[in-house]
Amino acid sequence: MSDIDFIKSIQISEFSSTPKYLQLADAVIEGVRKNQLKQGDILPSINEVSVYFDISRDTVEKGYRHLKSLDIISSTPGKGYFVAKSDVVSKQKIALFLNKLSAHKKIIYDAFARELGDEASLDLFVYNSDVSHLRSLLLNLTKQYDHYVVFPHFKEGSDQAAEVLGLIPIDKLMLLGKLIEGLEGSFDAVYENYEKDIYGALEKMLAPLSQYRTLKLVFPDHSDYPKAIIKGFYRFCQQYAFDHLLVDDLAKEPLKRGECYIILAEDDLVHMLEKSIAKDYQIGNDIGVISYNETPLKKFILNGIATISTDFELMGKYAAQIIKQQKKEQKENPFYVNIRPSL
Repeated sequence: MSDIDFIKSIQISEFSSTPKYLQLADAVIEGVRKNQLKQGDILPSINEVSVYFDISRDTVEKGYRHLKSLDIISSTPGKGYFVAKSDVVSKQKIALFLNKLSAHKKIIYDAFARELGDEASLDLFVYNSDVSHLRSLLLNLTKQYDHYVVFPHFKEGSDQAAEVLGLIPIDKLMLLGKLIEGLEGSFDAVYENYEKDIYGALEKMLAPLSQYRTLKLVFPDHSDYPKAIIKGFYRFCQQYAFDHLLVDDLAKEPLKRGECYIILAEDDLVHMLEKSIAKDYQIGNDIGVISYNETPLKKFILNGIATISTDFELMGKYAAQIIKQQKKEQKENPFYVNIRPSL
């Protein structure tokens, strides 16, 4: 294959969150693996690749440097870059679809990538909790993958989830975070049991919660949080006779002493801290605060924000292990309680 023919065989996606230099490097690795590129073959010049894909020379050079660091290519002054070896270990190709970028998703991504190590090539896509955007991404993929890992959380259109996920070969699908009804066949998953998790977590917090007369779940309108959280919250409050309320807009909610707020969104946690300061309320005394989803900083804010949370690092690790072990498995992720002074 000539260098020009090889350029034409490369596909760099504008939709992927994977840096273009890594997409370029992965394309070269795939070419060597498929024997399209052989040891000693000259690669297209930095300028040729830059012009053909309308990307910067720095991006191309970074991709080639990455390949040199892996000893896959080498260079000779005056001759350019060439394939240095043909015995490239086959890597699994994985597409990871995040519904959004957040501190929690970063923890999962980092643990997932770390556990996979050099055994996989990972492309990242973000679809902003929009089922139509996910459909578009899947229909416009420029290559096939061995595994498609999806966080199926949607602000609207959840009734279309099974149909859209059906665009993925079921034996290559892995769901993270939650299961989706209507999917037929055997697929992998590492999921949370939202109704059971919040009910069990609040039970473990029953003693400190008993000082508050009302529990309020702050569940924003048009969010992608699973409605099963609401069911578990209601069931707990009814079981243990707490006055309770669902709050869809914290900005409009007046704070009152003797109430405990369970807050899902990080932005709402910031608003709660601002509102409590404005009213000179002491969190953990006048009002209680429980934050959904643990992050490292919550150990230190106001001497510690109480959290109820799945183990995000373990979720990423479990997902990678299932892929590496090549066995079909659906695994429920553990859920933890961290009682701290905000309660």
